[in-house]
Parts: sequence; structure tokens; C-alpha cells
Amino acid sequence: MEITANTSIEDIVEAGAPLINYLSEKGIRCIVCGEPIWGTLEEAAIEKGYTRDQIEKVVVELNALLRGLG
Repeated sequence: MEITANTSIEDIVEAGAPLINYLSEKGIRCIVCGEPIWGTLEEAAIEKGYTRDQIEKVVVELNALLRGLG
């Protein structure tokens, strides 16, 4: 799996706890009441005021975390 700005939050949540923790640290909610938030990473990040450049940085860092899990 490779994460992009258009990857669903649900897919990111299914990838593992380290990615959930990373998003939480960045202020991007990905779980409510134990269930994944609907929508894409980009949509969730824009809702929190992230710029396109900041979203791209998050994508790069999430993919690095994901590679570390494999």
C-alpha cells in the first residue's frame, strides 16, 4: 500500500496504530468512538487548515512509517 492525499482515512486506520498515532499528533482526527472517520486524508487535513505542502509532507511521513512496519 502507498498512501496518497486521496487515501481514505479508513485505509490508513487499517494500516496500523503507528499511523493513527501520527495523525493524532498532527491534530488530524481519524477515529471517533472506535470507528474510522469517513473521507480522505486530504479532506481531513484541509478541515484542520493544512496547506497542500503540509499535506504532502504528511503523506511522505506516513509512507515512511508504513515502510517501517513492513
